[in-house]
Amino acid sequence: MSAIERLLGSRRARLERLSPTEALAARENGALLVDTRPVVDRTAEGEIPGALVIDRNVLEWRLDPTSPDRVPEADSVDLHIVLFCNEGYASSLAAVQLQELGLSRATDLIGGFRAWRAQGLPVVESRG
Repeated sequence: MSAIERLLGSRRARLERLSPTEALAARENGALLVDTRPVVDRTAEGEIPGALVIDRNVLEWRLDPTSPDRVPEADSVDLHIVLFCNEGYASSLAAVQLQELGLSRATDLIGGFRAWRAQGLPVVESRG
């Protein structure tokens, strides 16, 4: 097993990861879905309607409720945040990073955007 596989496994053990249908239900119950994929991927594959787009390189600053650079939606450490990337690897690492900032309900989407799309859940063409 590679070092990154060990790291990913230890990080995921800290998360209550959600399937695509669980993530949809969580969003319907007030969770914030956050798309961390690069614009090239969103343009090529589409987007989840209503998901907040935040580039991975500024994620912690935008979602930390104590940060002066936060997005308006990041108003509480109790916010249920569901991150997703293409396939659910980078989002797992990022979700643990958010937990370390005090956002204990941060998690990610198993299989990422591609699993969401494969389940036939809503996808829209990219806004560009």
